[in-house]
Amino acid sequence: MIQVGVVGKPNTGKSTFFAAATLLDVKRAPYPFTTIEPNVGVGHVKVRCVCRDLGVVDNPRNSVCIEGWRFVPVELIDVAGLVPGAWQGRGLGNMFLDHVRRAPVLIHVVDASGSTDEEGRVVKPGSHDPVQDVIFFEREFEMWMYQVISRDWERLSKTIEYAKKFDELYSRFAGLGIKPQVVQQVVEELGLSGKRVAQWSQDDLMSLVREARRASKPILIAANKADLPTAPDNVKRLTEQFKGRYVVVPTSAEAELALRKAAKAGLIKYIPGSSSFEVVGRLTPEQRRALDYIEENVLKRYGSTGVQDALDKAVFELLGMIAVFPVENEKKLTDSKGNVLPDVYLVHRDSTARDLAYEIHTELGEKFAFAIDALTGRRLGSDEKLSHRMIVKIVTAR
Repeated sequence: MIQVGVVGKPNTGKSTFFAAATLLDVKRAPYPFTTIEPNVGVGHVKVRCVCRDLGVVDNPRNSVCIEGWRFVPVELIDVAGLVPGAWQGRGLGNMFLDHVRRAPVLIHVVDASGSTDEEGRVVKPGSHDPVQDVIFFEREFEMWMYQVISRDWERLSKTIEYAKKFDELYSRFAGLGIKPQVVQQVVEELGLSGKRVAQWSQDDLMSLVREARRASKPILIAANKADLPTAPDNVKRLTEQFKGRYVVVPTSAEAELALRKAAKAGLIKYIPGSSSFEVVGRLTPEQRRALDYIEENVLKRYGSTGVQDALDKAVFELLGMIAVFPVENEKKLTDSKGNVLPDVYLVHRDSTARDLAYEIHTELGEKFAFAIDALTGRRLGSDEKLSHRMIVKIVTAR
């Protein structure tokens, strides 16, 4: 299951974001759950299901379909609140950094209203600059990585030069969840391959860390508390300041949590990520006022609460994933038990039919012969790339 880290300083609404994102009524989802640790939950990314296009009623197993939207599970890691000096172990810094290494993509929840300082203490709304929170997070994250990579650097650099290969350096980066090929590419791009490793400066090493992080740990900024009066200008500033560097999504985690709770209580009909909801139950005056506030200050202003949008963009846009529907019977679109469109897998957009086979089961990949595009009947070779929302049958060699 794809992992998404949810990070940020205290009091930004990070825990509320996590709670809202994991509140989908999973009782309706017929896939198995294993026991997961307290700081981890199951969220979902949203894909337009192919069932509506084909006019069929599906029977999901590893996901859930709600009114033509397929919600695919991802693992959310609620990372400990970050404070200045976390890279040196201050606060829960060590826990934070250990969790971050596990996730290939991060959602940084920022208080766009500017009502919390760098330590997460409550201050006058608009008095703190959220742009500084993004810069602060970058520094904490990259300084921690630098500490790991540069530890005992004199000995390590001599070892690399003696062996004439970067295996030990790659190993350190691998411990941070960064692949050797990424490190190799960055070394080339920075022109470090032409220098003796022992002559790399601290700035060289810091640049290597920074660029390797950016290439392998993309970050989405959730500009939270976007409904508050001081937020819109800051959302605009964040978007302009980090254009081309980060995706910025205005969010109101409080609004999303309220809508999901109201939907679970049967008061409204609401699909996560939607721009509207329908009242179907009896509301108290207080509940009506709360929903009116969300409608006016969140949904009409931004088009959604942003929570679902942030998850979707993190997985599909930043990680480059696509959703593929494997079936065993390409004519009936079923598995061996007759379930229609039972599963959906998230794979990288460069994935091939053989990659999908291995993703489903190792033996299926080893025995892979070819695949079939269920909609066109076209045969797919082992190296042919898949496309988003494709329905695929894997054929194995006898």
